[in-house]
Amino acid sequence: MDNKATWIWYPGDFEVWLGNKFNNRRTERGAMFPPFWKQDSHYVTVEFSTAVSLDKAETITIAAEGDFNFMLDGKLQFGMPGRFTVPAGDHRLNFKVHNQSVPPALYVKGRTIKSGNTWLATYEDKIWIDENGVAHGSGIYVPAASWTFDNIDTPPSSYSLERTEMQPVGEEQTGKNKWLFDFGIETFGYVRLKGVTGMGILNIYYGESREEALDMDRCETLDRLDLRANRFAEEEVEIVLDDSKAFRYVMVEAKGMITFSDVAMDYEYSAFSHKKSGSFRCDDRRLNKIWQVAAYTMDLTTREFFVDGIKRDRWTWSGDAIQSYLMNYYLRFDTDCVRRTIRQLRGKDPVTAHVNTIMDYTFYWFKSVLDFYQYTGDIRFVREIYPRMQTLMQYVIGRLNPEGMAEGKEDDWIFVDWVDFPMHKRGTLCFEQILLCKAFQTMHTCAEVLRDNPLQNPPQGSITTAEYAKDADRYGKLAADLKAKLKPTFWDDSRSAFMHAIEDGRMNRDITAFPNMFAIIYDMVDDDDKRRIMDSVMLNSDIEPITTPYMRFYELEAMCRMGYQERVLPEILGYWGGMIGEGATSFWEKYNPADEGAEHLAMYGRPYGKSLCHAWGASPIYLIGRYFLGVSPTKPGYAEYEVRPVLGGLKRMQGSVPTPFGEVRVKMDATSVSVKSDGGKGVLVLGDRKYDIPVGKELRIDRF
Repeated sequence: MDNKATWIWYPGDFEVWLGNKFNNRRTERGAMFPPFWKQDSHYVTVEFSTAVSLDKAETITIAAEGDFNFMLDGKLQFGMPGRFTVPAGDHRLNFKVHNQSVPPALYVKGRTIKSGNTWLATYEDKIWIDENGVAHGSGIYVPAASWTFDNIDTPPSSYSLERTEMQPVGEEQTGKNKWLFDFGIETFGYVRLKGVTGMGILNIYYGESREEALDMDRCETLDRLDLRANRFAEEEVEIVLDDSKAFRYVMVEAKGMITFSDVAMDYEYSAFSHKKSGSFRCDDRRLNKIWQVAAYTMDLTTREFFVDGIKRDRWTWSGDAIQSYLMNYYLRFDTDCVRRTIRQLRGKDPVTAHVNTIMDYTFYWFKSVLDFYQYTGDIRFVREIYPRMQTLMQYVIGRLNPEGMAEGKEDDWIFVDWVDFPMHKRGTLCFEQILLCKAFQTMHTCAEVLRDNPLQNPPQGSITTAEYAKDADRYGKLAADLKAKLKPTFWDDSRSAFMHAIEDGRMNRDITAFPNMFAIIYDMVDDDDKRRIMDSVMLNSDIEPITTPYMRFYELEAMCRMGYQERVLPEILGYWGGMIGEGATSFWEKYNPADEGAEHLAMYGRPYGKSLCHAWGASPIYLIGRYFLGVSPTKPGYAEYEVRPVLGGLKRMQGSVPTPFGEVRVKMDATSVSVKSDGGKGVLVLGDRKYDIPVGKELRIDRF
């Protein structure tokens, strides 16, 4: 059994429940704004079970989130006991927990009997009791889920982020009974009003910019504190607002006979559990600043889940999240948050719509599982999530056209990117087929991994090795067949590029960067075609430019994969450095250098609609760690990895990349490279030369 008892629940239920709380916190000017996609619920009744063999009687302590019954060897016991003595011998313990409001969870602690992830869970209510009081029947069992809830007094429903009080750096009166507070930097948390006395109304207006906080009629978020019936009107009280908000500036307007002495905030943050973090320093001060702002952006958008933007949406989006995961692998290596977000995005069966209703976001979701396995080596998670990969893929396949390609249906959202040029998203888009092909490849790889790593004693109802093998063959063929169709269907050899889409049976011959750069990143063409795409599309100024950090992530990754770091570095300095030049303290949802002044704040037809702290804006974390420091796993979980450092126009750089075993530290200048690693089997690659990296000792190569 596990060394310590912990709270357990049905896999995914905690994330579904927490996600519902999380995604429904969005407000627009004080109005609740729920997500517009299907929201699932946790299973309200879950059975937990384990088998024990005791050399002597053992008393256990029992706690549950919900009402529960307890069966010992198939016989129901009286009531809901908080303590119970299990006699010596071989026994089976079954607990059935019911809770409508929070996920049913169980905590059992004895000398040797301790709840943990060796226990089994099922939501299948197939157990019946005969005339002798003996239980019969079975369900589909899976290993119970657990996390860090190891104390009986801290069940899963008590989970919350950390808080610390912070003070504004500036204050000014902007009108009669109006005060503006500047916290100096984009931040997130709860406004704390101090020394409140009297009766009246306090209006609080939030702004990521000064302009937004001062614009009472059009700012995106606000609060209203009605104290006209204040029972403590003659006392000074301190009030912490109930709802967290994103802001740099806060304007407080006092109406009526009410005053306050000061404003502060409770900064809310996620405390990551990994002991090591990524770092970077180089000779270019602007790039150092970009890395720091990108890291801060990631920390702000790493919450209960990886969120897109902290001000406006505050939702989990699969397209945003897959980039957050990759950046996280090079910054905090917070694998707990990755697992939570992947589970929450997937939700429950039956599947009735694409993830976030967006077809490309479904395909990214599959890829995120493969990335997670590559960086962590966590087969257990792949095995847990695979049945939901299967049912989601069945939904995808059921909606393919007769040619086996993905087309948007009437109720699908085809996103691709926010663009500043006309781009139709109708019909059969080449971009979507490349993402679908990668999703097929992901299913093939995951099925192979699970086929080759079978459980010794699989729970009843588990997918068999033969079924994994069948899936591997099926999805391998689907991937190969679709890949083989890409060039004959979409490639224009005279223009050395993939065309946009088939619309109403005719080819839309527009050429954009989107399918072409993904063809490079996902290896959908050979090296010769990759080089042709670089010349004809990626380095062609006649191709419409990308103006979102979201797709600049992939654009610059494609260039780095092709060895163009010396061209990527000025792009990072100009694009992300441009945002810093405009006063950004975290990176934005979108940045068009041609915009001026207040144009940088507007989006979606609203003057302050743009998110000025958006997860996909933190791309430099990944690009620098992966393609400049050059660290990447070549076998799952960094069991084997390589370091391919590239200065890319820098004179010197140094940094570290977090891994499951600690850090890989890289230092490079024009004449030397050194690498030091805490574990794994690493190889330093310099041109056509390779050097084994020792564990715990510095490898230094001079005059390479």
